[in-house]
Amino acid sequence: MESREEVIRRYFAAWLENDPACLAEVFAPEIVYSECYGPEYRGLGQVQAWFSDWNQKGRVLEWRIKKFLHQGNDTVVEWYFCCEFEGEKGGFDGVSWVEFDEAGKICRLKEFQSKAEHVFPYGETAQPELLRGSSF
Repeated sequence: MESREEVIRRYFAAWLENDPACLAEVFAPEIVYSECYGPEYRGLGQVQAWFSDWNQKGRVLEWRIKKFLHQGNDTVVEWYFCCEFEGEKGGFDGVSWVEFDEAGKICRLKEFQSKAEHVFPYGETAQPELLRGSSF
């Protein structure tokens, strides 16, 4: 059986290569997939339809994994995603919370997004005096 990291890497590669062949191998039939901006797909058929529809209008340019965290049947993966969709290029940082079933397939996936461009209102170096007076 593939490791969870290998399963996730195969899934990300499917987007980079516009190749849906592995979807039935990495996702459980009852997958629930929540995208970071609202859409949710229920069942393998919906995930496959979304993959096909999305790739007719766009292409993934980069989906780089930064880090994995594992606990129980869950894996969290931090990543950077860049694509061109309907002629516009964009990218963002993100995290996926991935739950695996007993067969090693993804049964639930939730994405969360963060802007890739960061601003530093107090400068780029740590300033301990600012933290001492904070109300966190």
